Amino acid sequence: MKTVSTQTISDCVYRLALKASGTLTDSCRTALQDSEQKETGAARFALATVLENEKCAIAEQMPVCQDTGMCVVLLEIGQEVHLTGAPLKDAVDDGVRRAYRDGLFRKSICDPLTRINTGDNTPAHLHTEIVKGDKISVTVLPKGFGSENMSKLYMLTPAEGKTGIVNAIVDTVRIAGSRPCPPVYVGVGIGGAFDSCAFLAKKALTREVGSRNHRKDVAEIELEALEKINALEIGAQGFGGKTTAIGVSCEIAPTHIAGLPVAVNIQCHCVRCEKEILL
Repeated sequence: MKTVSTQTISDCVYRLALKASGTLTDSCRTALQDSEQKETGAARFALATVLENEKCAIAEQMPVCQDTGMCVVLLEIGQEVHLTGAPLKDAVDDGVRRAYRDGLFRKSICDPLTRINTGDNTPAHLHTEIVKGDKISVTVLPKGFGSENMSKLYMLTPAEGKTGIVNAIVDTVRIAGSRPCPPVYVGVGIGGAFDSCAFLAKKALTREVGSRNHRKDVAEIELEALEKINALEIGAQGFGGKTTAIGVSCEIAPTHIAGLPVAVNIQCHCVRCEKEILL
């Protein structure tokens, strides 16, 4: 049994939140660079601009996007780990609070009714999973809401099958148009229940852009949806062109015989996600 203080987790969240807001993931940057080479005109200019924006953010040590987002934290905790110290959620929130204060990041979290800002970008949106082993995996995903607001949850009938899933993904992006700052990265949850399906979609966004699900049938959905999304020709920042999405990633879980939940979580071109394994 390994003992880990929740302060260690708090410090890890702090480091990752600071880093994530200032840079794109490597896979996102590569996908944008590849897309830029395929485009012409306004679409190519738009992609070149978002890439230059990241260079400026790194040089000036500023956020890569003014919407530093709701801080989504995913913890995979080995069942042989014993946690000590402050309650886990308090520790995670403390890491987020310190990062947004020290990074001078915009604080965007408020009460949904009064709209009063909490003042420190907490609470974080925390997901925990108990897994085998004696390690803790920490993932921090700052999620902007220009793209989050374009996300959708569908409760399809089983008869709609693969075609219905692909249509739901493509329709979500089509309806969103230029509003989520394309080219987008699309996270998809398939199966589970109403609530867990949405988590699968969010978790899919933590994968590398361009990665494929290990299941062949799920990977086929990813590829077909991506092809049809890019055929929409919404393009970078809505200027048209070949690249409306840089990737589609699907996660899947068993569901009830009577249902086919599908969640589509949209991420803008600014994919920010950092991970660390605590040994």
